[in-house]
Amino acid sequence: MDIVGAADVNQIVTGFQERMSKVALFDPLFELQRKKQTDLNGTAIDMMELGLLSLLFFFEQKLMRNQRAGVKDLAAFLKIVTAQRLHFTGDDFEELARSVIQVFRPASGRKRSFSFYNWETQEQSTINTSILKASAFDAKSNTQYYALDEDGLELVFATKEFYLEFQLSIHQLVLRKQLEKGEFQGALRQINEMRVDVEALQERMVKLAHEIKRSIVSEETLKKYGTLLDDIYARLQRENEEFEELRDFVKETKERIYADTLQSKQHNAYEFILRISVELEKVHGEHTSLLQRSMELKSGALQAAKESLYYTGMDSFNFDKDIASLVFGSPLPLDALRGVLSPFIGLEQTAGWSLLTVFAPQNITGDGEVDNRDEGFLELADGDQADEFVQRRGTLFTELMVDLLESLSSRSLVRLSERIEWYKEEKAYLLDSRAFYDFWLILHQRSPIHSKPLQHNEEAKPNGMEEAMRLLGNRTLLLEEEYGMIQVNERFIIQEMKLRWGGLDDGL
Repeated sequence: MDIVGAADVNQIVTGFQERMSKVALFDPLFELQRKKQTDLNGTAIDMMELGLLSLLFFFEQKLMRNQRAGVKDLAAFLKIVTAQRLHFTGDDFEELARSVIQVFRPASGRKRSFSFYNWETQEQSTINTSILKASAFDAKSNTQYYALDEDGLELVFATKEFYLEFQLSIHQLVLRKQLEKGEFQGALRQINEMRVDVEALQERMVKLAHEIKRSIVSEETLKKYGTLLDDIYARLQRENEEFEELRDFVKETKERIYADTLQSKQHNAYEFILRISVELEKVHGEHTSLLQRSMELKSGALQAAKESLYYTGMDSFNFDKDIASLVFGSPLPLDALRGVLSPFIGLEQTAGWSLLTVFAPQNITGDGEVDNRDEGFLELADGDQADEFVQRRGTLFTELMVDLLESLSSRSLVRLSERIEWYKEEKAYLLDSRAFYDFWLILHQRSPIHSKPLQHNEEAKPNGMEEAMRLLGNRTLLLEEEYGMIQVNERFIIQEMKLRWGGLDDGL
């Protein structure tokens, strides 16, 4: 009783289902053992042994990349192996092979089921296993071909006390030992078995990708698959490093044997080592692609599942239920309440100035000096074309100023959008002119605007804006920006502005 009490019962039964899944792999072999059958001489047949022989036969076909192995092929193999012990006709061997295959793969095509009581969860559980799978079908001869499935491979490896997840690493160690001993024939077989392991890992990686997209429904499962992918990547990386070391070792062995090719006994060894080098490179290439696939799976499928989980949570989010009821229904502390509400509160905005403004042009004046702002406008160069441009532009500016003053005579404030709407109805042709928009931009740049007497200088020539500003008299015009942009047409967009009088000294 003290021994039982000292042990953690829950820890003992942890992983009970995974352990039973290993036991379930042997269930078809024990089912074959229960079959009672004799040959033509009355000799009892151990069907379990024939079942294991059948598994080894299909495993050999997988090593040879033969996907077309059927009942007749298995019957021929069993006939050769059991020729000294069992006595059957050819048809009897086919019937024997068919009965073995039907145990590994039921005639219904469904997976085998293995029921047991799970002492970890205290409930009845069922495990489905697939030893053989249909690989091809010949419609002409009505022949079905079979191949080892993933569980069948695991069962074959389990008979050698190997674990499937470490099978490739074990093969790498065995391969190194065989190369050191000069067992090149066995080394080639080890490389073939390593290739089968890599192909099995590729199939499992594809299934894992589908499982990730289908099974991630919570943050816990997401972390679980993330940890699993990290473990897979770490193991593949270690195996890849071992492949690099094996390649260097094979290269050294090949160079050493090449130096001894003058001896006749070394010719076959050199041919073997060349084949080993080529086959090892092929397996290494497939394994490298598998390593790349694991990286893509982690960065692609896992990220897609994470985004899917995020959007699923957003769709199912209910503010009243998840937030409001929590805030008003639970007496939360102030710090906890702040943590609940912080995602829904906007970021704090602080007024400040940019350090880059120190590089802007500075207006430097001494004490007592008056800032004489130059309110004049750049003038065009002399010439007939310049005079003509100034005249046309001045005429337009004067016309626009007259229209503006008429609008301000009856109202205290006018918006630019209102003026544009008026021009669309009365003078739409002006809206296609660049000078129309220059007028408002110049007014905005020079605001506040007041009339400036012309300097009586022979070289100074009047420009259009100064003629328009003369119409202001002693009044001051103010322009201020407002929020929003005015889409006048496809070509021109201008900022919204409001226009009003400033200091009013005298009328026109």
